[in-house]
Amino acid sequence: MTTLIDNTKPRKEAAEGIEQSQAVASSPSTPQSLYSKRVKLYPKLAHGFYRNIKWFALFTLLGIYYITPWIRWDRGLDQPSQAVLVDFENARFYFFFIEIWPQEVYYITGLLILAALGLFLATSLFGRVWCGYACPQTIWTDLFIQVEKFFEGDRNARMKLDKAPWSLKKVYKKSAKHITWVIIAALTGGAWILYFHDAPTIARNFLSGHAPMTSYVFAALLTFTTYWLAGHMREQVCTYMCPWPRIQAALIDEDALNVTYRYDRGEPRGAHKKGTSWEGRGDCIDCRQCVVVCPVGIDIRNGLQLECIGCALCIDACDEVMVKVDRPKGLIAYDTDANVQRRMQGKKSRYNLIRPRTVTYAVLVVAVGGIMLYSLLNRVTLDMNILRDRQPNYVSLSDGGVRNGYTLKILNKSSAPRRLALSADTLPSPVITVAGQRYDGEIILTAPADDTLDFKIYLSESEILTLDQKTDFEFTLVDKDTGETTTAHAIFISGGPK
Repeated sequence: MTTLIDNTKPRKEAAEGIEQSQAVASSPSTPQSLYSKRVKLYPKLAHGFYRNIKWFALFTLLGIYYITPWIRWDRGLDQPSQAVLVDFENARFYFFFIEIWPQEVYYITGLLILAALGLFLATSLFGRVWCGYACPQTIWTDLFIQVEKFFEGDRNARMKLDKAPWSLKKVYKKSAKHITWVIIAALTGGAWILYFHDAPTIARNFLSGHAPMTSYVFAALLTFTTYWLAGHMREQVCTYMCPWPRIQAALIDEDALNVTYRYDRGEPRGAHKKGTSWEGRGDCIDCRQCVVVCPVGIDIRNGLQLECIGCALCIDACDEVMVKVDRPKGLIAYDTDANVQRRMQGKKSRYNLIRPRTVTYAVLVVAVGGIMLYSLLNRVTLDMNILRDRQPNYVSLSDGGVRNGYTLKILNKSSAPRRLALSADTLPSPVITVAGQRYDGEIILTAPADDTLDFKIYLSESEILTLDQKTDFEFTLVDKDTGETTTAHAIFISGGPK
């Protein structure tokens, strides 16, 4: 990755900043700080194509977050009717027609891997597109900024208000803004707990004071973090707290599409008077509109920077100025570092989206997605676990046989009860006893719908002379109605010869 910085025309304030830094560094009596004081940002409202995309993303993603817990899904009698539910009490995760049990946590792992690979692929193609349009920090910060603009006005009005002395008007505007922020934050925290309980029930209990204490704790925690991170910390979260700006550097290269200042067209920059020639100069009129709309306060003309979240609002601001000065749009655009270099060499631009890293990520996404889809389509709804008793290892019977004890756990992931035939395979003459009932060869067990059931079983074998001291065998469960079968390995201790 190449960071492009214009060194042909140093800005006056940059030069002054360097001189001040050198003066501070040369003064032995002035302690040096490793941290710079935050300068409050007042991003201006942008208008244009990418701002409209951000509006669409904001309302769509917030709508999904707030509405999803209220969507109903019929799973049958005595089953939760919430489409998306993380049910810790019953150890289930429901997502519409999919039901994940604790034993199937690998599905969650697969989803996380798939999400990471998808993010890697998107970043290698389009830079920080996730950060600019879909990251929760970006979404809620954008929402809070719009609330701020509603009560306090756009950039200049907010700056003027902050500098003005306190008055009733200022108190009203500031109070209204913060109260609205708290309401949004509270709705955010309240919506979060709806994903872990039945939404209508927990909402009533929460408001009436009868919800579990954990609900109030997590709602308060999410309310505080939303208010503080989106209302006060804002760009500091993206720059200092989030690790993604550092990781992205390893995922992009010179052919990745990023929000780019085309300095091959814009330089040398400078003010332009209407009616004067554009010969011998660039299209950038140094209006700094790209800077004042930036939510993280950077100058995109200094090249690709760690702080940039790729929101593309600078593109809208610059395009608006280009129209006013009668120049082509796209001085700032989604482009690649390689294209800027090609144009400077007199070559045509080309977009190389198919590259080794993008192909690798795409293949991995398809592979992981395919494995998960295959596993889901072939997912078994019947399972069992066997735990053999160790105290005692075995019991000798009066007829010369030997008995072993086991704990059998049946997992019925189906929405209907099952009649299951249990048998012990490969043993000569097994006799199974369950709950005091004796069966020769096979026993019929009943498993309730969508539940687990434990059975204490004893397995007796009379022909122990044909067995080793430890004999491997399998318990088999067969659904008498559907024929679905599952097996579990077990060991029979006979006490016989090795």
